Amino acid sequence: MSRLTVYHQSTPDIPNKVLSHVEDIAATLAELGVTFERAESTLPVQAGASQEEVVAAYRAEVDVWMGQGGYLELDVLSIDEDHLGAVQVADGWQREHRLQGDCAICLLAGRLSVSLHVADYMYTVLCERNDRLVVPAGMPHWLDVGERPRLVALRLFADPRPLNL
Repeated sequence: MSRLTVYHQSTPDIPNKVLSHVEDIAATLAELGVTFERAESTLPVQAGASQEEVVAAYRAEVDVWMGQGGYLELDVLSIDEDHLGAVQVADGWQREHRLQGDCAICLLAGRLSVSLHVADYMYTVLCERNDRLVVPAGMPHWLDVGERPRLVALRLFADPRPLNL
């Protein structure tokens, strides 16, 4: 089940809000300019699949998403217990960063936490299969794949360059 937890940065152990209905999560994030939706898909994809396999399986969806969002680049995070080397890729995601353009994160299998830093508040979205989150350009965010990652996610970038402030 997808979940949004909102807390003040001074009290991370005491959430101000915890939401688990897709509509409530989407409405709360929309106030920040973030899009959250559930995209129904029946295509199977296994954690640990190569970038080429994932993109080939989702080619039609990827083309639509890239066209609609004006995305120019994509990457795949595909991790399972047999492919833990890919976690090194995720290490850069686990630090707060901002991008020049919008970034869409499409979770195809497993779970992934996306945290957004807005003013003095943190918005942590636990995404599950078929969740899609669009982080607007310039918004501080980071990803957490967890202690025992098992997931497949696509990231689509309008402009993947870091935003230097």
